Amino acid sequence: MRSKLLVAAIAAGLGFSSLAGAQTSKAPSAASHAEIETLKAQLAAMQAKLDDLEQRADAQSDINVSTGQAIEKVQAAGNNDKKLARLEKLVNDTTIGGKMYVDFSNIDQKNSDSGKTAASGTGLDVKRFYLSVTHNFDDIWSANLTTDFNYVGSDGQTNLFVKKAYVQGKFDQAAVLRLGSADMPWIPFVENLYGYRYVENTLIDRLKYGNSADWGVHLGGDVGAGKSVNYAVSVVNGNGYKNPGRSKSVDVEGRVGFVPFENMTVAVGGYSGKLGKDVQGVATPNRATRGDILVAYASKQFRLGAEYFTASDWNNVLTPYTDKADGYSVWGSVAVVDGVSLFARYDNAKLSKNRDGAARDAYYNAGVEFQVTKGFKLAGVWKHEKADKTVGTPVPPHVQNLKTNEIGVFGEVAF
Repeated sequence: MRSKLLVAAIAAGLGFSSLAGAQTSKAPSAASHAEIETLKAQLAAMQAKLDDLEQRADAQSDINVSTGQAIEKVQAAGNNDKKLARLEKLVNDTTIGGKMYVDFSNIDQKNSDSGKTAASGTGLDVKRFYLSVTHNFDDIWSANLTTDFNYVGSDGQTNLFVKKAYVQGKFDQAAVLRLGSADMPWIPFVENLYGYRYVENTLIDRLKYGNSADWGVHLGGDVGAGKSVNYAVSVVNGNGYKNPGRSKSVDVEGRVGFVPFENMTVAVGGYSGKLGKDVQGVATPNRATRGDILVAYASKQFRLGAEYFTASDWNNVLTPYTDKADGYSVWGSVAVVDGVSLFARYDNAKLSKNRDGAARDAYYNAGVEFQVTKGFKLAGVWKHEKADKTVGTPVPPHVQNLKTNEIGVFGEVAF
């Protein structure tokens, strides 16, 4: 459009000049007419060139627009690729897992004073359901969150806890640091060697002489060629993972394990503290202590182990009295055919050697395990427990015993 206006202006100027010339010379010569025609031809040629230039400019403008759109698409595609790369990295660096302990069984429980208890009956229990998320920030630092859900039909309560929530720094296989709620040195270590946690808690856990996880600072690792020595030490609040409250002092639990040859483990451990009860305004005259010994052989085909503990004032931190307890557990299993194993266990403990000599607990189980598929195990189990203690009601003081028999199917689902 601008080129056409330019040509029209030039033509108008030439026409005005021609008119002025005509007025000056009222009888134009043949030369003047030829000159005018030449100018018209030049104008026409100029118009053609300007039209061509305008078309080229429009075409270049279209090319520029297309190029800009293409660049925007490439940039958008690049941003999407970056987002996909970040998502892929997040997925690759994050692991989700879970484990469930479930049983369907019949319980027959009798109290020597009052007869059959309310815990008797048939039902389904989801004793534990752990859901865990682990994210690796790099080769050293990671974080873990593990929730703990359980429902027990005998008490009719559903509970949800944070069992583990920690940041981990793995500086070396001999130096793994965890800050937060994490596994304690003893109970999870024994569970791994025992192999039948879904059937029953290990000795210390079952009798409530320790916690499987607690809030604090945890350090552990493997030392020596072939990981021949392992250790773990935790400085914790002492209340267990269900109660992150703090007190005036901290508790300490430690373990040292030795692997003299493949599949064989010998370990010693100990605990000392006020169990989180040393709070302002509360007297805690006693300190709870516990010593542990474990000898175990664990392979894919065969397991055999023995655990012993001795404890002082575990249930007397808040009382002026002193007391002692000790006990042992012996367990074993053997794979009879592919995917089928037989197992058995026996526990015996004296729970109050100073205050109540009659306080004892005897427990045993036996069963057969079937590996249904990867991550899914079922076991037919029979359990028996006899717990004795001295009571004064009804009088006179006498030994009361509580006998529990349970038979059913127990299962573990892990992914």
